[in-house]
Amino acid sequence: MTSASSLTRAVGRGLRKLAGAQPERAYRLFDVTLKQRIQLSPSLSRLVFTGPDVARMHTLAADQRVKLFFPATDGSPPELPNDLHWNEARRALAEASRPPMRTYTIRALRREQAEVDIDFVLHGVNGPASAWATHARTGDRLQILAPNLDFAGDPGGYEWNPPAGVRNILLVGDETALPAIAGILETLAGQDDPPQVEAYVEVPLQQDCLALRCNASTTLHWLPRDQHQPIQGQAMVHAVTQLATLPARRPPADTRLEEVDIDQQILWERASASHQSFYAWVAGESAAVMQIRRFLINEQGLDRNALTLMGYWRAGRTFE
Repeated sequence: MTSASSLTRAVGRGLRKLAGAQPERAYRLFDVTLKQRIQLSPSLSRLVFTGPDVARMHTLAADQRVKLFFPATDGSPPELPNDLHWNEARRALAEASRPPMRTYTIRALRREQAEVDIDFVLHGVNGPASAWATHARTGDRLQILAPNLDFAGDPGGYEWNPPAGVRNILLVGDETALPAIAGILETLAGQDDPPQVEAYVEVPLQQDCLALRCNASTTLHWLPRDQHQPIQGQAMVHAVTQLATLPARRPPADTRLEEVDIDQQILWERASASHQSFYAWVAGESAAVMQIRRFLINEQGLDRNALTLMGYWRAGRTFE
């Protein structure tokens, strides 16, 4: 049965096509200003953005990715055109006027209040995003490339999609994955018959261990580096290889796992099983995720189709 709203959208798309207008885009640019900043911990800050069009923003999963555009090195705020050619316009700018672009996760979207929350990891002023977030004040402007509510299809940009029938979930990440993991735990907490969940989150400091909403089926382990492994990512690796509850070890496949050159490409593999009793979602620094990938597949013999593995960032390199 077709709802009245979907019928209205379909008619609207048809009229735009007849009129020669462009179809609705999956993603669009939103002009936003900083409305509020909330210091969550010494290393984590939540910035609340608002804008007249935020009511048309969309999110489909707890790990919904968006792109943020920051002021250029010459101090000019991002003013990219909200059309299909925003990327070409950005590339055409002189380097000093080109807004840096970084990927973040929507922590919360309140369309009725035209507010969107983005959590930032503060690591000094050694990068455009952290530097901006450290000094940002109410009223400062940014642009966000985010899913468009008016788009009828699935825009993608998220990986949290556990298979049907899953009863055991492993969540592993560092502070860059914390917003997504927090949202995933909230989603699971709202289920009537949630699976058993083990979550391991590596953060810089003991004071960065936040009170997250979980249900009784979830065991949350914090891994502050000032109390555990001081090297970034090694607490994650130790948790998976030594602490996590995993399915019984199976003989690895005859074909050894191919390596990913994480200095040249992004490690990004999404689970594809439609039904599975076990599912792992792992995100963080690429070298650590690579070690976890080798262990789970080569040594533990787990089905690759049950694993979502994402190198959110690479030490010493910049990903946009």
